[in-house]
Amino acid sequence: MSKIEIICKNTGIRKEYPLGITLSEIAKDQGVQLKDEILAARVNNSLRELSFEIFKPKTVEFIDIHDPMGYAMYMRSMIFIMFKAARDLWPESTLKVEHTLPLGTYCELIGIQKKLTLSMVVQLRKRVQEIIDQDLPITRRQIPTTEAIEIFKQNRLYEKVLLFQTRNELYTSVYSIGETSNYFYGYLVPSTGYIKHFHIDRYFGNGLIAIRPDLNETVGKDTKRFLADMVKAACQGGSKLFKTFQEQKDWLEIMGVPYVGNLNRILQQEGAGRLIKLSEALQEKKIASIADAVAKKEDCRIVLISGPSSSGKTTFCKRLSIQLQVLGYSTAEISLDDYFVDREKTPKDDNGDYDFECLEAIDRDFFNQQLQQILHVQKEAEIKMPVYDFKAGTRRMDKKIRVSPKTIVIVEGIHGLNPALTDLDSKYTFKVFVSALTHISIDTQNPVSSTDNRLIRRMVRDSKFRGNSALATLDRWPSVRRGENKNIFPFQEQADVMFNSALLFELGVLKQDAEALLRTIPENSGHYGEAHRLLKFLSYFLPIEEKEIPPTSILREFLGGSSFVY
Repeated sequence: MSKIEIICKNTGIRKEYPLGITLSEIAKDQGVQLKDEILAARVNNSLRELSFEIFKPKTVEFIDIHDPMGYAMYMRSMIFIMFKAARDLWPESTLKVEHTLPLGTYCELIGIQKKLTLSMVVQLRKRVQEIIDQDLPITRRQIPTTEAIEIFKQNRLYEKVLLFQTRNELYTSVYSIGETSNYFYGYLVPSTGYIKHFHIDRYFGNGLIAIRPDLNETVGKDTKRFLADMVKAACQGGSKLFKTFQEQKDWLEIMGVPYVGNLNRILQQEGAGRLIKLSEALQEKKIASIADAVAKKEDCRIVLISGPSSSGKTTFCKRLSIQLQVLGYSTAEISLDDYFVDREKTPKDDNGDYDFECLEAIDRDFFNQQLQQILHVQKEAEIKMPVYDFKAGTRRMDKKIRVSPKTIVIVEGIHGLNPALTDLDSKYTFKVFVSALTHISIDTQNPVSSTDNRLIRRMVRDSKFRGNSALATLDRWPSVRRGENKNIFPFQEQADVMFNSALLFELGVLKQDAEALLRTIPENSGHYGEAHRLLKFLSYFLPIEEKEIPPTSILREFLGGSSFVY
């Protein structure tokens, strides 16, 4: 019998196996032990389910919930179980996944004719637990798309019907738990019994929140009690972010484009021009309303802006500046990066590297002295400002701004919302959180990740303007995300207002540049699986030409062609 050699990265063992052996059989044979239950494996750096059969020599690496790809599989599988449980209890219902929140995934039950009650949530939890306890197989079938569309029609998943009518793929994967079928962007776990940690609670009106397991806390603890405490924190702290998402959701419903299939159909029938104009007009109106709010705060002189990477903060600052000038103010822009302490005073992280993202890397005393100087100007004056020389690791005082009592200073930086940044009375400041809070969904169970949206923006910008490859961007991204989670997201609710910089049409525009970059990732790279995932994600979107995008658009910060000087 012919055999193939398998290299297992988890055990370091090279061993021959018969053709057609499954990943599950290899893991059992080699006694692979991870922190938690094995969910899947990377095969030559591509994610595969445990049922995957191998016919050629491969390198495999088994993963669990502690791996980002394993975690995503876990959450998708949990959503499918919730979908089935809701259908079992209320056959007319559909579980709609809206977006992520800091501690979980926000969902709504649509199609039910009554308000979601606490007793209904308890029923849903109980049914989910029953499905998990039964350890039902989660099966995947690769079938002709025409057949998949008929299944989606039978299950009243009409947005999936439209999606696959516009995607032009010959075959489609359909997942099933018993008689319940659905489609998911990405793999699921082998059976319902793999979902060990879950909690579901009510979250505003007809909403539900599926609390995500905290990978550093749940293992070996009273998970359900811990997660119940987490949902209370989410409900108390997520209101501004939640409302911003809801505003975007309502607007997309009015526009008739809640899902990618709707977007693609409009592009096929009438092109992108109207959607681009309406999306840009909506953002301009929102920026104008923020300028109005700043102006109404009588003593406000400082606008503090923060947000995660690739949110379009720089362009937002420039457009806000224009709107404030329309209202009769002069403006000046300041970057917190220019207030870094000298290099030898910069704190170091656990690895001994300079930590430029911690608050202590900012010379807060000097920054606050300058703010006080601006606030106490009685007539127009010129103030010397720092410019940080990143090569030398020191700052120079060779920049000047002109300020008067009618000047509003716009400050941008990752610590802009941190209360410890300034010692100013809040009456002098106005805080804005900027992020690409993407709300268009692939379909009812597959939302578009805001993080993916920002990563694609950054990848395109890094290539065009910073000389970085897609591989370099993906290498850096985990560190960027850790910094955001530590220094930005914990303070987002400190904002007076949140601005959503996501544009309805942008992924179709970024698609062509991003796909070309992602295809350069070699198979021997640890990022190959992530590149493959992002390519699949982009495949849902029809391409859009950039010619109608105005030169002041936030998207120009990433594409080029902006009329602003950065």
